[in-house]
Parts: sequence; C-alpha cells; structure tokens
Amino acid sequence: MNQSKRILLAGLFHETHTFLEGRTALADFAVCRGAELLAKAGDGSPLAGFLEVAQAAGWAVVPAVDLRATPSATVEDAVLDHFWAEFSAVAQREAAAGLDAVFLVLHGAMVTAGEPDVEGELLTRLRRLPELAALPVFVVLDLHANVTGRMAAQANALVAYRENPHTDAHATAVRTANLLRRTLETGEVPHTHWRRAPLIWAPPGTGTAQEPMRSLGAQARALERIDPAVWDVSVTPGFSFADTPETGLSFCMVTTAPAAEAQAMLATLCHEAWMRRAEGEISYPPVNEVLEKILPVTRGPVLLVEPSDNIGGGAPGDGTGVLRGLLQFDVPQSAVILNDPASVASAVRAGVGAQVTLRLGGRGSALDAGPVELAVEVISHSHGRFELEDIHSHLASMGGRNVDMGACAVVRHRGITILLTSKKTPPFDLGQWRSQGIEPRDMRVIGVKAAVAHRRAYDPITVESHFVDTPGPCSSNVGSFSFRHLRRPVWPLDRGLDCPEGRAGA
Repeated sequence: MNQSKRILLAGLFHETHTFLEGRTALADFAVCRGAELLAKAGDGSPLAGFLEVAQAAGWAVVPAVDLRATPSATVEDAVLDHFWAEFSAVAQREAAAGLDAVFLVLHGAMVTAGEPDVEGELLTRLRRLPELAALPVFVVLDLHANVTGRMAAQANALVAYRENPHTDAHATAVRTANLLRRTLETGEVPHTHWRRAPLIWAPPGTGTAQEPMRSLGAQARALERIDPAVWDVSVTPGFSFADTPETGLSFCMVTTAPAAEAQAMLATLCHEAWMRRAEGEISYPPVNEVLEKILPVTRGPVLLVEPSDNIGGGAPGDGTGVLRGLLQFDVPQSAVILNDPASVASAVRAGVGAQVTLRLGGRGSALDAGPVELAVEVISHSHGRFELEDIHSHLASMGGRNVDMGACAVVRHRGITILLTSKKTPPFDLGQWRSQGIEPRDMRVIGVKAAVAHRRAYDPITVESHFVDTPGPCSSNVGSFSFRHLRRPVWPLDRGLDCPEGRAGA
C-alpha cells in the first residue's frame, strides 16, 4: 500500500491599496493555525476547495498558518515576518516526517512597507529552505494579482480565479489541487511561464462578463484545448491601486511545453489585450447628474454603484458622496451602507426608537467632503454577524461562509435608510441587508460601494444599475494616482506607447 502524500498547506491573503493613508497591522488580520485550517472544510473558501481534493486523494494535509485581511492600506513588515516565522517553523519541523508538495492560497497583490512583491519574496524564501527547495509548489491567486516574474520563477503552478465577481474561488482551488494531484500521480512536473502586458485597467474594467476580459478569457481557454501540454492559463488584470513595478495586466501559463513555445502563446494573449486596451478604460458621470436623470424612481431597486469607495478595493467604505445625493434630492425608499463604528456606538447608546443627531461617515479618506451631520431615528442594532446566502459569493473567496460586520445599527432619515457597520464589509451578498431586517427588494434606490463583485448578488433584483463618480480613493481614473515605482511605459499613463506584444517574463 502506498504511503499517503503529505502536503504542506498555508495562506497569506491581502489586496494592498498603497495609495491609502495609514498602515495595516498584524492585529487587522484573522489568523488560523494548524487544525483551524482543517476546520475550513465546507465553508466555500479556496482552503475548503483544496481540502476536498485532499480528502478524495487520500493526502495527509499538514496545516501551517493562514493570515487574511480585508483590502486596505500598505501592510506593516511585521505581518510578513510573523507569517514566515510560523510557516517556516512548521515546514522545518514536519520535513523530518517527509513532505511531498506545498499548496498555498495567496492573493498576489500584497505589499508591505519594505517589500513591494510579498508573494514573490515568500516563494523565494520558501525555495531557499532545503526541505522545500525541490518540492512541487502550487499556488492559488486572486484574479487581481499583480503577478511578477519572481513569483512565476519559484512556483510550478500559479493559477488565478477566472471570474470577476470571484464566484469561482473555491472551484479554482479545486482545479489547482487537481493539477497537483496530476503531478503527484504521473510524475509530470509543470512550470509557470509569465508575460506582462504594459496595461493598467481599474477594477470596473475587469469584469469577466464584459470586454475585454470576456475575449481574453475565451482565448486562454482555447489555448488549453489546443495543446495538451498546457495545463492552465490565467488572465490576471492586476490591482491598479498598488504602486509596484509590475502592477497591471499579465498572463500565466502552467505547462510542460518548452519555454519558447509558452512565450509565443502568451505573446498572442498580450497582443489581443493591447488591441482591446481601450475597452478596459472606464469613466462615470457625477452622482447628482445621474439622479437628475432617473428621478422619480417608481420601481426599484435602482443601483447607484460608486467604485471610488469600493470596499473590495481597499476604500474605507464611509464615503458620503451617494448619501449627499440622496439627501439633496430627498429620495424616498433609498438605502446606503456606511462603515462608521463611532456612529454605531452613538446609536447603540441612544437606543432603539431614539431621535439622535449623528455625524455620519466622511472620516476615512481626505478626498471625501467629510461627515454629514444628520438627525436620524434609531431603528435597530445588532452584533452584525451573518451567514452568506450565496456560498459562491465573492465574499466566500475572502473568508468563507461566515461574515462579521462588527456591531451594526440601522438608522433612518425621512425616506433614507442607513445601515452602519463597525467593520468594512464588501456589499457582495444580500444577507448583509436581510440580517439587519432590511429587504433590499423593497428599496427604490440603493447605494453600493463596489466595482464589479456586487453584481452576482444585486443583478437578479435590480431594475437599473448606474455607475457614478464620487470622491474616493478607488477612482477609475488611474491617471489620477501618482505612481512612483511602476515600471513605465504603461498605457493609459503613457498614451504614445506602441507595444503590441507586451514584455516577456520568467
């Protein structure tokens, strides 16, 4: 009887918005160790996807550590140091009993104060450990990873989500784990080849149901079908709010084909992306202009989507742009969510039914006009925990089925309902509203702080959807950011660029 394969499992997950003020500390990360990772089975997360394949394959999973936090500002170096200390200790201890492979769930766009390529640094350190140097290393990445040549050189497989919204995070982990199973059972060892296109698209331009991502994804799948040596092709448009040398669009191919053949195929993808570059550039009208056109709303919900305060992109989620518009036009049966722990505390102190004046939102970004002072009625308050209605929600890719918004309060001003949270919670699941006694279908207008990932939840109930421009740190105008470290030239920052193929990578 063959001895079961022993697979070292770990995760480090953060999408870093380097243009935000402040720092993300270790205390901001949820930490799971050892058996806590194994308990992720069945929760819809990428970790759960790996665990399903491991069980089916009869592998012995060696759990190390998993750190993850909501997208936010540049991370303190201590977070990477802490992760590495725990991970390397487990790896060196367990190597005595033998390890057969390493499986990592990473994001791909994590930046610390001293390291712009956290995932590349982690994989480099991993390969320097004698116990892990020659093992197969398979990695799951977010679709918005800023992949680097260093990452590709150190991993046998970099495999990214294919959908945005990220409804396939769990499925991607299953797919990646099955590729590892192929390696362990056949002895075939693939390598990752990478090529960067000199393009940056803001998150709203990277939805996979629309161009240019729809065609790029289709072309990637065609390459997999044509050549059996191609195991997987990932299209990673990157995370535009990170000022790093390799920020932007790139492609990864997991293959046993020769490097020259892989690069030639990747070059075709880069050329296709270049020809479609303008399709990923997005701009939106001001919120008041949109409201003037759509009011009065007789049937809803109608969405006002503000990517500039996209919580899933790291924004503070307390921007007042849409709220100010709703107040100016006195929109009935409307609703917004603000992340505002101070106002939650004030509402809880006042009690249900109380009339109280709160200074709402406007503290998280200097770009915002500041707090809105408003007389409101306290409707309810709660602990803010809920279970996803949709196990395939984008939120599941970030932390599994169970969500904690922190202490919450619902307040109302005339016809405007405001859900206040204490923890930034991306609006990717309707359970967020219903857990607080609010039925989103009953609303005529809803403000949504997102870019693309809200669509799976909201599109089925939405009559109309309008993207609006409001002040905030996740602007879709990438030219408004002062990049200092980005490798140039890059379109659209450098409009005169003529580069139809992109740059070859590892």
